[in-house]
Amino acid sequence: MVRRKVAVSAENVYNFSLFEPTLKLHLTNISGTNLFTGYGAGYVMVNQQRHEQSLIVLPERLVTDWRPAGFDALEAGDFAQLAELKPEIVLLGTGERLRFPRPELTRALIEARIGLEVMDIQAACRTYNFLAAEERKVAAALLFI
Repeated sequence: MVRRKVAVSAENVYNFSLFEPTLKLHLTNISGTNLFTGYGAGYVMVNQQRHEQSLIVLPERLVTDWRPAGFDALEAGDFAQLAELKPEIVLLGTGERLRFPRPELTRALIEARIGLEVMDIQAACRTYNFLAAEERKVAAALLFI
């Protein structure tokens, strides 16, 4: 196994207009691992490259032709494709709000003993970067519609 070095540092930043502390993250990609470098309404950036359609991001691989056009188009075969990639955990980004897939759709992940976490796209991007920095075998499956 090749060891990757990904440095993560954090600093507290205070927003005095709201009197609430926030956290500003600085992620340095030393190894060439796929990481989210930005996101916004209807897009994410992986290694500074913009993506506006459903995709799967793994530390060592990017799948830009993932079939579902959105949450309502999800089928059991889409989760079977995720299971074939053999991650430890799948982070399913369901757009701007949480939407949970029917259990029968996720059977392939359950049978392969792969964890599934459902979250909005922004949370999926942040969580993916942390797990990738820990050298976890994580997959972020993102749906934009």
